[in-house]
Amino acid sequence: MRKFVRTIMAGAAVASLALPLYAQAADQDLQQKIDNLSKEVEALKQQTKKTEEKSIGKWLTIGGDYRFRVDSLRGEVPDYWQYMGPSAMPVLMPGYKPKNDTLMTNRFGLNLKAKATKDVTVTTRLLMYKTTGNATDQATNAGFFADRNSILDGSIGHVPSDNTLRVDQVFATWSNIADQPIWFSVGRRPSTGGSPTHVRQNNERPGNGGVPGLLVDYAFDGMTLGWAPDIDALPGAYAKVCYGRGFEAGYSSKNNLRDTDMLGVQLVPVDTDPLRIDFQWNRGFNIFDNPNNVGNELGDIDWYGLGALSTLKNVGPGSLTLFASTGMSITHPNGKHALLAGAGSPDSGAGLLVNGPETADRTGYSAYVGLRYDLPTGTKLGAEYNYGSKYWMPFDPAADDMWTSKLGTRGNVYEAYLIQELKLEPISSYLSKVFFRLGYQYYDFEYTGSNNWVGAPVKIADLTASPMNAQMFAPLKSAQNVYATFEVKF
Repeated sequence: MRKFVRTIMAGAAVASLALPLYAQAADQDLQQKIDNLSKEVEALKQQTKKTEEKSIGKWLTIGGDYRFRVDSLRGEVPDYWQYMGPSAMPVLMPGYKPKNDTLMTNRFGLNLKAKATKDVTVTTRLLMYKTTGNATDQATNAGFFADRNSILDGSIGHVPSDNTLRVDQVFATWSNIADQPIWFSVGRRPSTGGSPTHVRQNNERPGNGGVPGLLVDYAFDGMTLGWAPDIDALPGAYAKVCYGRGFEAGYSSKNNLRDTDMLGVQLVPVDTDPLRIDFQWNRGFNIFDNPNNVGNELGDIDWYGLGALSTLKNVGPGSLTLFASTGMSITHPNGKHALLAGAGSPDSGAGLLVNGPETADRTGYSAYVGLRYDLPTGTKLGAEYNYGSKYWMPFDPAADDMWTSKLGTRGNVYEAYLIQELKLEPISSYLSKVFFRLGYQYYDFEYTGSNNWVGAPVKIADLTASPMNAQMFAPLKSAQNVYATFEVKF
């Protein structure tokens, strides 16, 4: 019996000694499992982070706009001499009153912005602009103005035509070059709808990639080098040098055509809501006579512009936006004339804002002012006025006007409009909005050739004074446009 008891006691002693060792081993196993689980969780976090970084929402922004528009147009063509060619006598044409009671159009734009790397983005805008009931530009090409007489490379998608969705913009931007506030951008440029034309369009203010709307409204292919220093006394200031190609001449021809290039410098000393000021200089080299059927280059054009924009908050119950822009154009004819039908065709006798052998420089100027009062109800009331002198010649063929670019008018243009935004909760982005716009434009032409640099302008009152005042396009004395839109921005 004693032997049995001693055996039990010895076993218990051995067990008591082994128990801490077993517990220690269990703790180590549990700790190992916890460590492994922690590593798995951390790896899962890293994988999730990488997945989120690669998700569409992190690197790709999608937006766009849709617009339905209806225009009712009335015009007046006075008696005039019609140019019949270099070897034919002009014909005296009786005046008439063209009209289009209801011109309807649909426009759709799709915007994509992709972040390729930390400092490199690619921005794209696809655009379709179609005349309702027609798949050509014939409804808006009525033979009155050069900028609507044919669709150009830089106005395609901005003038109603067919239902093709085209690349209106695509450019890559490299920012923070050498860790400095310097950027470089190249591609099809955001050189349409510039400030202050965005005000009546109810668009956001263009960024530092935009251009002054009074001087340029054309989709150029080119590049920009910009600098935006952080200066307390000059908030939002930046400067940039821009280059664009307006026409590619291709291989040398018997006329030895050269490319049409644009060079510009923009200085913006202040860019804030209370005040934005911009200075601009552009030069167009080797201006073509007809980009769709080029026969000659006619010379060069210089442009100078100065603009100011201000938004004042708490003016009564709403806010007030004011702007003023002025521009000057100087043409430098080279003595060559436009050819009637391209290379090898007869000489028209018309040069860069001159006729015959003249090579004198022509200086034109323009002024553009406007305001818009925004109420808390989403109602916006606006009015604009612009004037262009006899020799005023901007580069605005892509402007959003049906008759012709109003900012290229040689004379006066008056416009008033009302915008009513719908108070609907945005879903796609905080910039989403839906609104109606109702407006009226009145053109009072003083000289012929608005938005046309071929040939010398003639005073409207002198059209029948002499056959020497013969015109290639039917000249308008006045024009009116009542328009309404339904627009969605998403």
